[in-house]
Amino acid sequence: MYGRKACFRWDGCCLKLSSEETSDQDRKDLIEILFCCANLLAEDLRAGGFQPYAYSWDRTHTALQLQDLYKELINGEEAKEEEDNVSVAGRVMARRAFGKLTFLTLKDETSSIQLYCEKNVLPLGKYAHLKSFLDVGDFIGASGTIKRTEKGELSVKIKDFSILTKSLLPLPDKWHGLTDIEKRYRQRYLDTIMSLEVANVFRTRAQILSHIRRLVEKKGFIEVETPVLQGAAGGAEARPFVTHHNALHRDLYLRIATELHLKRMVVGGFEKVYELGRIFRNEGISTRHNPEFTSIEIYQAYADYNDMMNLAEELITSCAIHCNGREEISYQGTDLSLKRPWRRASMLELVQEATGVDFSAMNGQLEEAKETSLLALSGHDQSLKFRKNIHKCRSIGQVLNEVFEACVEKTLIQPTFVIDYPVEVSPLAKPHRSLEGYAERFELFIYGREIANAFSELTDPIDQRKRLELQVKAHEELAAAAAEMTSGSPNSEDDDKAYSVELDEDFLTALEYGMPPTAGMGIGIDRLVMLLTNSASIRDVIAFPVLKTS
Repeated sequence: MYGRKACFRWDGCCLKLSSEETSDQDRKDLIEILFCCANLLAEDLRAGGFQPYAYSWDRTHTALQLQDLYKELINGEEAKEEEDNVSVAGRVMARRAFGKLTFLTLKDETSSIQLYCEKNVLPLGKYAHLKSFLDVGDFIGASGTIKRTEKGELSVKIKDFSILTKSLLPLPDKWHGLTDIEKRYRQRYLDTIMSLEVANVFRTRAQILSHIRRLVEKKGFIEVETPVLQGAAGGAEARPFVTHHNALHRDLYLRIATELHLKRMVVGGFEKVYELGRIFRNEGISTRHNPEFTSIEIYQAYADYNDMMNLAEELITSCAIHCNGREEISYQGTDLSLKRPWRRASMLELVQEATGVDFSAMNGQLEEAKETSLLALSGHDQSLKFRKNIHKCRSIGQVLNEVFEACVEKTLIQPTFVIDYPVEVSPLAKPHRSLEGYAERFELFIYGREIANAFSELTDPIDQRKRLELQVKAHEELAAAAAEMTSGSPNSEDDDKAYSVELDEDFLTALEYGMPPTAGMGIGIDRLVMLLTNSASIRDVIAFPVLKTS
């Protein structure tokens, strides 16, 4: 139409695109036509005795229930007892017509089942209406008895049916599915319609969330909801999203962590608290990062980071068994064993293993540490980013952390607790009780990816204030340097530091009232789901990930 090659077809009573490979203008033309003929279509259906957009349907069984109830029915047999009259509902996924006989594949949330439609069984005129009006993609309700065909296909031999919702747009090709990756993420509803595997990822995700909640609540933890909109973004080092509250005439931040508010609850007398919810960080997008993600943060009074290691092992191993039935999993072709106990090794030890550099022998010589580290990096094919970061480091602990991220992280395939981080990169963790300059902190790595982060929480309000003030000062200096370097280059990677960081004075005030010895841990739910569903990208486990505008 409009002088271009026709890209539409008339299918049943619907005008549809002839294929997915059509231009935006084709789709706009189709939508325009559909709006024009929608009323005519509805009137035709109503004249045929159908309600194109029904209100409800009385369903007696799901497809999976019928498959289970009639698994003993033999080929060619029909169940004709009164209790064998069933009613089903779902989306038509396929249609095959053979004169006076039509087969439909009906899909609901649980499974699929065949509908066996005979012209002589349906009420007068209904079979003609089925062939004329019913199309793949439509939702229908059908009632009838159960029959297993000669070829062994369990079917509902329908006595009557009704169209419940008329589909105006075609489903993707059933053999190839939705092949455009970006379209899969943008139109997740089509992705889950066409792919049982994709739908099962989100069912597994729901099972993991539910299982974690049951486990921690069985241990006496209670869930607390903390604010998403916060006056100061704290609890992590990340660029926040900023919004403006009109009534209060002030800027607010979407939370980058739930930590500081959950600690307030511990101060307030709640000894075991957690929150499972969304976190927002205005940073990059990759296969492992989405600006909006889910984490669980857990805080337990009178515990330390050793207790959190035990809890992390228990939670993750239990989720694996719950979802997959075993402690061994395969992720992207690599076999992983979640059998406890998992390796525990200090950052110092791991860096020395990987590079031969012994940071415990540096004796405060920062420049020597930088030179030695840069030399060690040359054998690891690392990017310019790490080298630039090392030049910016203000302490040996920061250099150690950079070398760890550059040379060690990606090698930690089997579950490994990396313990005892430099205190400079752990502003909310207690100083190590026996290792000066380090903090009682761990990160859990599996398949080279951080899954969990935990501390023996800092409870000294004076030390906490000093550390946060140093963090704010260091950030301001980096932001100033970044602003100078990115002058005239607003999209530079150094622009990541061009945001303000403020002290959360109320949190510091809460600590001054006293917080008991406490351990805290955060687990990345999305990465855990990736691991347990063998999903390559974080966008595969988030139903509606953040994407570039189309």
